[in-house]
Amino acid sequence: MADIVNLRQARKQKARDEKVRVAEQNRALHGRSKAEKKRDRTIADKSDKFVAGHRREPLGDNDSQSIGPKSAQRFSDESDA
Repeated sequence: MADIVNLRQARKQKARDEKVRVAEQNRALHGRSKAEKKRDRTIADKSDKFVAGHRREPLGDNDSQSIGPKSAQRFSDESDA
């Protein structure tokens, strides 16, 4: 004969197993040690500094130094009159 199964307990066990499976997936995707995160952040900072150090024009909020159509002075018809 077949074993008697309590459906309430089987449903709860299935939910627990699903939680464990999802947790394993999340650990694989997001689980990194503090040292790994720091290493990746340091590498990204170094590469940003390297690129910024080799720019022809330094980045800044000063628009008077930039060259191009966006920095050209705008004239209106009212100021010429």
